[in-house]
Amino acid sequence: MKLLNWLAAAGLFALPGLAQAAEFDGSQLSPLWGVPFAGVLLSIAVMPLFAPIFWHHHFGKVTAAWSLAFLLPFALVYGVDAAATNFAHALVAEYIPFILLLTALFAVAGGVYIRGNLRGGPGLNTTILAIGAVLASFMGTTGASMLMIRPLIRANDHRVHKAHVVVFFIFIVSNAGGSLTPLGDPPLFLGFLKGVDFFWTVRHIFPETLFLVGALLAIFYLMDSWYYHRRGELLLVDPTPDSKRIGFDGVANFWLLGLIAALVLLSGFWKSAVVFNLFGIEVGLPGLVRDAGLIAVTAVSLMITPARVHEDNQFSWGPMQEVAKLFAGVFLTIIPVIAMLKAGVNGPFSAIVAAVTRPDGTPDPAMYFWAAGALSSFLDNAPTYLVFFNTAGGDPQVLMNALAPTLAAISAGAVFMGANTYIGNAPNLMVKAIAEDRGVQMPGFFGYMAWSGAVLIPLFIVMTFIWFR
Repeated sequence: MKLLNWLAAAGLFALPGLAQAAEFDGSQLSPLWGVPFAGVLLSIAVMPLFAPIFWHHHFGKVTAAWSLAFLLPFALVYGVDAAATNFAHALVAEYIPFILLLTALFAVAGGVYIRGNLRGGPGLNTTILAIGAVLASFMGTTGASMLMIRPLIRANDHRVHKAHVVVFFIFIVSNAGGSLTPLGDPPLFLGFLKGVDFFWTVRHIFPETLFLVGALLAIFYLMDSWYYHRRGELLLVDPTPDSKRIGFDGVANFWLLGLIAALVLLSGFWKSAVVFNLFGIEVGLPGLVRDAGLIAVTAVSLMITPARVHEDNQFSWGPMQEVAKLFAGVFLTIIPVIAMLKAGVNGPFSAIVAAVTRPDGTPDPAMYFWAAGALSSFLDNAPTYLVFFNTAGGDPQVLMNALAPTLAAISAGAVFMGANTYIGNAPNLMVKAIAEDRGVQMPGFFGYMAWSGAVLIPLFIVMTFIWFR
């Protein structure tokens, strides 16, 4: 009872003088309503570093606590009906489609195992990174990372210096490569759910992606060549002997990957007047068909993939469960933040809106690129994309047309700069964990940032002057 009283008091303090209502005006909200959202994101960023054991065992409870810190005061101030309506909308319209796509990509990628081993050198390593970059936009950065990282590590088992190979893998495959389609990276799929066309991103930031990936591959090739030709770089005995018989186990999952792409494309191009009411939320037939198809694809992949393939890939649902729990809190606590951002200069976040707006009132693409990128570096890039998508107005038709440079800047910043830290994008930490498990001495949190600061930031500065002025 004390908890409910405290939450009620907190809600009334956050919204002094507001009456209970089914609708709420973002311009009248106190910034305190954004505390639960900030709490979720800061918990994701900080607790794995400073309280890893506690976080590993209780991250779901921490996320649930922040969610209740928003939902209960909201229900007390605006009423249970308004809270239930907003909860249902976040669940049905955004969270479930988002998680179903990630789950399908995760399951399908985990069902493919690349057999054999080649002797890793500058040419082979660069080729693997290039292939991974292409795959990332079609099977997701998570899927491509999980598919390609183990063969890459095996190929370099005979090398003394391997950390730089994994660092550039994170730069290219786990981040930059996923920038061309909604399948590639979670922020872009959220944009797709909001109404951004499936092929809009590839039409508008392909040159930026080509520049960034091409520059990173060239830098990597030169650096890897320097390491490769140093005295004592190659071990006398390769821990994983060469095998020219490269092949794939679980190849049927490649067909399922194509089916995932077809389902997402279908939901974007198929227009239907058939609408269903789920928990008070209108859901179109194409979206339901897509989501049902993604569930079926996941189930089929698990049924047809041999157990040996999952064992070889060290497949487990742990990473996916963590993502599902964390994003449940993100999608719920972001509700008032989006309302405040939509209020624009009249809302409590007017300073943020002003910072990314030129004196004449038009958006500043360069500021959007760096603001979205800076937050994506330390917070998850999916909610960061949502924040700035709504800061720019939140209307997909306006953003895709009149404000196309702004949407391109938001998309590029959220996807590209997720590579700046280990916590900027989910695959980053997953790749680091796999590499360390295989004996690669990876740089620490700040050591990794030294790499990204030296390699990525100069490239982002060049991109700003070329494309985002």
